[in-house]
Amino acid sequence: MNPLFRNDPQGAYPDSWYVASSDIPPPRPALEGSVTADVAILGAGYTGLCAALYLAGRGYSVAVLDAHRAAFGASGRNGGQVGSGFNKSQRWLEANVGHNRARALWDMAEAAKAQLRDLAADRAPEARYTPGVAHGEYTEADAREAQAAVDHLAARYGYDQAEVLPGDALRDIVRTPLYKGGVLDMGAGHIHPLRYGLGLARAAEDAGATIYEHTEVTGISHGATVTFHTPRGTVRARHAILAGNGYLPVIERKVSARVMPINSFIAATEPLGDRAAEVLTRDIAVADSKFVVNYYRMSEDKRLLFGGRESYSIGFPTDITTALRRRMETLFPQLAGVRIDHVWGGTLGITMTRLPLVTRVAPNVLNASGFSGHGVALSGFAGRVMAEAIAGQSERLDVLSDLPITPFPGGASLRAPLLSLAMSWYSLRDRLGV
Repeated sequence: MNPLFRNDPQGAYPDSWYVASSDIPPPRPALEGSVTADVAILGAGYTGLCAALYLAGRGYSVAVLDAHRAAFGASGRNGGQVGSGFNKSQRWLEANVGHNRARALWDMAEAAKAQLRDLAADRAPEARYTPGVAHGEYTEADAREAQAAVDHLAARYGYDQAEVLPGDALRDIVRTPLYKGGVLDMGAGHIHPLRYGLGLARAAEDAGATIYEHTEVTGISHGATVTFHTPRGTVRARHAILAGNGYLPVIERKVSARVMPINSFIAATEPLGDRAAEVLTRDIAVADSKFVVNYYRMSEDKRLLFGGRESYSIGFPTDITTALRRRMETLFPQLAGVRIDHVWGGTLGITMTRLPLVTRVAPNVLNASGFSGHGVALSGFAGRVMAEAIAGQSERLDVLSDLPITPFPGGASLRAPLLSLAMSWYSLRDRLGV
């Protein structure tokens, strides 16, 4: 079965709290016949939409194609956490790519957050960007490591937005007995991801881009002109951008060998009212140090939005709720038996090094994917960086494209079996407390 439609009927947004709390526009037309454009973009998530917005604003004709709807995939389903940096620490980056490039990457990650804040304020204020993300640590050793990381950011990068909280101080905010300490980063934040994505789609169209929904790209022909093939038409363009991330079909092997799809799931409880303060006493988002990560925050109507990764195959499990409830009630026993009103899943992309794959697939074909859980800000920024490169400014693309991204062993064909083994092992470690 086509992985694009394995878990979702075509164009049917999931039963998420995000959908229930958003103003969903009518479907846009599918592509019919042949069109030409300066730039063709596969994928109408944050990456593709930001690229379309900036390119159309510079006068390029832009066609965006999506097999489903705008912000349908991970862009409209994620935990909404706008994190700092990448999914590797700055010290790791310094050791592996050198201080100068690590500095350039940090500056880009900061620019990515600033871009999201500005776009949300200007184009999607209903997305309610709110500062504050905490990271909980389960052991004293991890808490000491967090202290060292914060000290390093302050000393080497002048970053003063992150504060280390000892156990009691963190528990005053995050009311779980399990964390031994953590970090509160007020330079990070959280957002309603679907409202943000829908706002980006409106902005791209206002700038002059055309978005085709219900339009699956089934093949790509390379050359001086790139052709996207679809069931009912084609798009021919001088430049192309691949922005499918975890939803990209195996139509470009250079990408598929390096980016693996992985599923993540979120539950939304009933409105908690005054009980919300028994879980979080501040309007912040939280993640923790488990390999099979937990992430959560309160919605504007005081529901706990609790997410985690509990699936080891491309297909969603038949029962999403039980595993999420178990993880939620382990952290917050005071929520035992609380009603869950929505559960949903989505697919993101990860790489071997957990750094994004931003690369030239061909001289006139660019790709950005594999954001590995750090994509809310970085994916849209990568879209802008690719737009800059098409417009003749490739400096930031060159820095990102030099990140160490090795293929998965066995390439695209063995990604899923290896994922299943690895995730099962790390899930067992989490349960055993290893």
